[in-house]
Parts: sequence; structure tokens; C-alpha cells
Amino acid sequence: MEYRELSVPGAWEITPKQFGDPRGVFLEWFKNGPFVEAVGHPLDLQQANMSVSAAGVLRGIHFADVPPGQAKYVTCPKGAVLDVVVDIRVGSPTFGRWDSVLLDDTDRRAIYLSEGLGHAFLSLEDDSTVVYLCSAGYNPTGEHGIHPLDPEVGIDWPTVGRDGTPLTYQLSDKDTAAPGLSEARDSGLLPNAAAVAEWLSDQKRR
Repeated sequence: MEYRELSVPGAWEITPKQFGDPRGVFLEWFKNGPFVEAVGHPLDLQQANMSVSAAGVLRGIHFADVPPGQAKYVTCPKGAVLDVVVDIRVGSPTFGRWDSVLLDDTDRRAIYLSEGLGHAFLSLEDDSTVVYLCSAGYNPTGEHGIHPLDPEVGIDWPTVGRDGTPLTYQLSDKDTAAPGLSEARDSGLLPNAAAVAEWLSDQKRR
């Protein structure tokens, strides 16, 4: 299992070792030891989610208030998605930067996003299944969004699916109505980098 920190600090790409034979494939998609070594603290698992999306479904950019925030460990056991992390921490040197990992049922990578980061993904195939290990449960009053097509963020979303078919983006009503990055910052919605760092430091001391 290999960890690679992305260009957005606090996010990692995880590539598992796969063991195949005529029966199929076995892999460990999460392992606490390598996780703690890379991240610096255990994953406090509080909730596990699953979503199934048609090709073109675009979910995010979602984030949660810090504290407590919501860290996510995400993989795609069926289909393919482009998974994106965005630095939305006000005061961060990389504020507004995004990075991405292709999650699919071939390489079976995962992505980990620590508290205070924005998360989104685009489904590249019908019935793409995404599973999330989350450090906090759903909190409707403490969870927010930024429009995934905000030109200020400028995510380079794919225009064709896994099979080369053109994609038509499908957003929820909530994501369609989400503010842009600057609007969210100016309205005080976004987490503060210093507060996030303090929270993460407290987590590591526990």
C-alpha cells in the first residue's frame, strides 16, 4: 500500500497492492498502520456511506464546519470517478488549489481528505459506486457546498466518460444553488486554516 500526498496538503492518494489469481483479486483497501504512518493519527470512523451514480453525475464540492469537520477515505469498487479535493481553508498558502485522483475498479486506488478540505467527484460510467469512510456523521446544519463548476476554482472536469461517450453533467438542486468560492469565503462559510491546523493538532495528541 503506497501513500502519495497530493498538491493540496492534507490529502493523499492511496494505491493498494492487488493479488490476483484465476479466482479473482484480493486487496486491502484500508489498513490502519500505513494510514497512521502517513497521516499522523488514526481514522476515527464514525460513519460509512455509499453512493451509486449514473455517468455525468457531479457531486460536490462539499465540506463541513471545523470543528469537528469530516475527514473522508474514499474508493470506487465499481465503475470509475474522477475524485477531486479542493483547498478551501482561508489563509492557506494553497487556498483555491485543487488536485484529483482517478478512482476505478482497475487500479482500485483510494483518496483520503482530512478535515477542512472540499470534496467532489464526477461519475465516468453508469452505476459507478463510491464508498466513504467518514470521521463524523452527517450534520445537515454544519455541511455546505461550493459550485463544482465555479470558474474561480477551475476544475478541469472530463468531458467524456470511460467509454469515450460525451458527458452531460448532472447536479443536484443543492449543488446547483451552491455559491462560488469567493462568495462562500466572503460570507464566512469556509473553514479557517489556523483553526483547522489547531483541530488536527489536537487530534494527533489524543
